[in-house]
Amino acid sequence: MPRRWIAALACLAALVALACDGEGSASPRPSGSAPPGAPKVLTALGDSVTTGFGSCLVLVSCERNSWSSGDGIRVHSLYRRLRDDNPTLRADNRATPGARAAGLTEQARAAVRDKADLVTVLIGANDACRDDIAEMTPVATFRKQVDAALAVLRKGRPKARVLVVSLPDLHRLWEIGHTESRPVRAWSRGICPALLADATSTAPAAVVRRARFRERVDAYDGQLRAACRAYGSRCRWDGGAVHRTRFSLDEVNALDWFHPNAAGQDRLADVAWDASGWAD
Repeated sequence: MPRRWIAALACLAALVALACDGEGSASPRPSGSAPPGAPKVLTALGDSVTTGFGSCLVLVSCERNSWSSGDGIRVHSLYRRLRDDNPTLRADNRATPGARAAGLTEQARAAVRDKADLVTVLIGANDACRDDIAEMTPVATFRKQVDAALAVLRKGRPKARVLVVSLPDLHRLWEIGHTESRPVRAWSRGICPALLADATSTAPAAVVRRARFRERVDAYDGQLRAACRAYGSRCRWDGGAVHRTRFSLDEVNALDWFHPNAAGQDRLADVAWDASGWAD
């Protein structure tokens, strides 16, 4: 075959290859990059549970074990699950131990500054865990405070997706722990007095106090659900999944017998992930 024909065929093959590259499937995504349209920032809002308090060896925050934003190996957090397909995702944890709904607005402002695309909210335990039933945050006040925080998110990050998680069934913690000496001894040091004070008492006043605590937590969950619905389609309520979860004493730490240990954080992450719809 003449040399000039070989050269011409080589040029034609090169042109065909270029055309196929342009009209066929897209070139592979570079390793370590995010898929198109993927979220860039997850921000966790809430209280000590979301900071991973008590999930390490001492009673301090341990954010690497957070069910929401943790990056440690012991908890398969929402962040870690999302990062599997989105390695450039960043997580910020704006939760603070002791936070009540009144402090949620400032956390929401931080999420806006973070430019969060995904936000998790778990709040209300400290509104109920006061020294006495009379000191618990009124239900209407709780709702106004949650609405105010969500309004900050809706205005500042209107395209962000929000997951609002129900409160764990704290009354169940009393049910499974009040016959065990170590939890009762720890609770007597001032852990959630409205529920856990005089944990072994069967006096009518104690029984009524616990019942009213349980009712208040249920009412808070109802308001969280309603607030998320009012927010619009970008907000997802967990459907009460976390509240229905039957956590065991093996899933709380053995220091205060109240906050989740790493196993409890991992289970919380499982339940929240299934309810979030973020895997879809």
